[in-house]
Amino acid sequence: MINPTVPKNIEAEISLLGCILIDGAQMLAVADELDEEDFYDPKNKLIFKAMLDLQNEGKAIDLTTVLTNLTNNGKLDAAGGAAYLTEVSSHSYTTSYVDSYIELVKSTSLKRHTIERLNNLLSVGMDPKVEANDYLTEAEQVIFDLSKNKKTTAFVKMQEALDKVRENVDFNAQNDKDIVGLDTGYQNLNEKTLGFQASQLIILAARPGMGKSALAMNIAANIARLNNGGHARVAVFNLEMSYDQLAERMIASEANIDSKTLKSGKFTSVQSKAFNAASARLSQIDVEFDDSGNTTVEDIRTKCRKLKASDGGLDFVVIDYLQLINSSHNSKGKSRTEEVSDISRQLKLMARELGIPVLALSQLSRKAEERDDKRPMMSDLRESGAIEQDADIIMFLYRRGYYSKSEEGRNDPITELEIAKNRAGQSGVKIYFNFIGKYYKFEATNDVPSDSFKEE
Repeated sequence: MINPTVPKNIEAEISLLGCILIDGAQMLAVADELDEEDFYDPKNKLIFKAMLDLQNEGKAIDLTTVLTNLTNNGKLDAAGGAAYLTEVSSHSYTTSYVDSYIELVKSTSLKRHTIERLNNLLSVGMDPKVEANDYLTEAEQVIFDLSKNKKTTAFVKMQEALDKVRENVDFNAQNDKDIVGLDTGYQNLNEKTLGFQASQLIILAARPGMGKSALAMNIAANIARLNNGGHARVAVFNLEMSYDQLAERMIASEANIDSKTLKSGKFTSVQSKAFNAASARLSQIDVEFDDSGNTTVEDIRTKCRKLKASDGGLDFVVIDYLQLINSSHNSKGKSRTEEVSDISRQLKLMARELGIPVLALSQLSRKAEERDDKRPMMSDLRESGAIEQDADIIMFLYRRGYYSKSEEGRNDPITELEIAKNRAGQSGVKIYFNFIGKYYKFEATNDVPSDSFKEE
């Protein structure tokens, strides 16, 4: 039964089928854009399905072969019979209009599918068992899927790829910096990564107490300050600390005020001036905090999409840390390793979708503590699953002084950052920082004593 109120264009469907019956070679272009579900009339849907079958079997497509296919599959009567198919093929069609017919059929199909998906959303929304946040996430996903509706992605010709490379090269050549991504504020890190680049998933992993949260916040502040003309927007998701604790750490690092003194508020006049000056500087950068403790990767993606679509856009995301993200409601029955693997994959897809680098912190298993050489290894990634596969960059933070038995050793600020994986550059390289714990501050250094990391 044809519903007169549903978006459709029967004439375009018939014209398109007629063009294919006249010239079966047209099916190659049509099949890249449409499938049988894009046709509204049930008869036309069956005819097009027969044409698809013939193409997949490598057979010619014309009136005789389509009639035969429908007959052999017992679908001829449902497709209108031989009389309807003959009528479709008997009109004078102009195959040069095929692209126009495709667009007309695709347009009405998209409208119908949109109405259908939204009607389904309406039904789901009426279910009292469905949580509001889950419903909003599903609604957003439906709209996103519909906005990207396309049957296939066209091949990119070599010349187009070369033009894109030349465009990137020309753009980077005009850049007065030696990086092509976001400036992290650390020259040694920039040199090895060429800056954090669009669509990258970057993992910063360490055992507790190494300062990975402090380093991540240092990088976040630097990126906000040094990129996009000082207006780069950074979103920070911290599942352990509140927004004011994060801001407090940033002030301590910016003002060089001991964290204990900062908490007490008992400043000298010099410290008071430093506090006010640091607060004023930090107020000028665009860092936005989300300290929701009970969050899923879907929540993070939804919030990031909204920021990306807003006037200020979104340039960089920090997540502290990956293993604290809750699993989605559709992951029941999965092991925690499988859940973390799903989360890792979704974060990579989010980075690609939004076209921005995403820095996710990760815990390491205790296996590192059991070795004489406690430097992290890939196998130490906690509940790693697909983290190693999904990440574009994996960095391990290691501070030998943390394990020292002497007070002098514990006060050693030298911290090693190993870039263990780097799809865009060299892997297995190490760079060094001085970690000033009382300020939550990392400072790059090239002056590393030769015996800094010998075992005691």
